[in-house]
Parts: sequence; C-alpha cells; structure tokens
Amino acid sequence: MNYNELDFQGISAERQWDVSAAFPVLMRKVYVWMTLALVITGFTAYGVANSPGILQAIYSNSILMWGLIIAEFALVIGVSAAINRLSLTTATIMFILYSVINGALLSSIFVIYTASSIATVFFITAGTFGAMALIGYTTKTDLSSMGKILFMALIGLVIATLVNLFIKSSGFTLILSYVGVLIFVGLTAYDSQKIKQMLLQAPDAGEGAQKIALLGALTLYLDFINLFLYLLRIFGKRE
Repeated sequence: MNYNELDFQGISAERQWDVSAAFPVLMRKVYVWMTLALVITGFTAYGVANSPGILQAIYSNSILMWGLIIAEFALVIGVSAAINRLSLTTATIMFILYSVINGALLSSIFVIYTASSIATVFFITAGTFGAMALIGYTTKTDLSSMGKILFMALIGLVIATLVNLFIKSSGFTLILSYVGVLIFVGLTAYDSQKIKQMLLQAPDAGEGAQKIALLGALTLYLDFINLFLYLLRIFGKRE
C-alpha cells in the first residue's frame, strides 16, 4: 500500500463520517421545522378564528383574501424555485411567513367544524402521516415510479376541484376528498424517501444542506396540511 492509497482511504473514511454525522442532524431539522410550521399555523388559525374583526376582514374583503392566497403561492414558488439563491435565514423567514398566512386562511375551519372533531381529525392525520413517513423512510422499495403517478393524480385532483367549484356537487366533493386522502398518503411516503435520499448525499450540515432540509420540511408540511383538510371534509362534524 503506497501513501496515495493511504491518503485516499483516509479521505473516504472522513467523508463517510461527515455523512453519517450530518444525516441525523439534517433529518431532525426537517421534522423540527415542519412541526414548528404546524404549530405556527395552528395558533394563527385559532387566534384569527377568535378575533371576529380579523376574521371578518379576511372573509368579507375579497381583495385581501385573494391577496393572501396569491402571497401563499408566491412564497411556496419562491422558496422552491429560488432555494439555491436564497440565504438560509431568508428562506426560513419565508417559510414562517407562509405558515402564518396559511393559518389565517385556515381559520374558517374553527367556524365551520366543531373543536372536538378538528382535534380528532388532527390526531388521525398525525397517526396516518407518521406511519406513512416511517414506511417511506424505512422501505427499500424505490418509490420514484409511484411518485410520478401520484403527481399526475394530483394534477387531476386540482382540475376536478376547480370544475367542482362550478357544479358544486356535494357527492363529488366527498369523492374528491377520498381521492385526496389517498394521494397525500402516498405522497407522504414518497416525499419521506426522497428527502432521505437527498440528505444522505449531503457532505455536511452546512447551509446548503440545511436549505435542502428546509425545503423537505416545507414539502412534508404541505402533505400534512392537505391530508388533514381532506380527512376533515370526510370526518369533520359541522357546527
């Protein structure tokens, strides 16, 4: 064995140690950020729902409501598309701001549904999400092909939802809710595997890798929120 081989092996061992040390740190950040965003959204939604003035301002002013909806889309697209150009601090602030706006728009669920049914559905969602995230994290089966199918199904769901805004069929709404649950249950497993694979390739826990973790947190946050809303439409009891 010559010195070059020894040096190469030393670098490889160090690289493997960096990856093994960075990965759990980054995965922990994914779920901490996701949980933090859910907490912010929940408290914001509850606070707005219990502030009649703010609630009325949002839902009686179409310009304000559409402004918030557009801001949501802009923030998600901005973080997803420009994550490499944004600083970690800026991306984090945008994620928090998105969580707040989403909470304000979701405040209506406290008016439409009973508090007990919201709590029940939340725990159902948490259990389902946790199980599927664990499956996606631990399975050795490549879920890439399933992810492509689910993405196409998601596009179909969005189109069908837009169509239903005009026909306003309660039966069709229920069908779409069941389809939505199936799609986001699958996406939770797929996204968990994808995030794991991306973070396993991170050389360290530097800013670049943390931005990937933040983007992963945003993805799982969206999976959780959508799964919760579709389950709420199925199991939620109205006031």
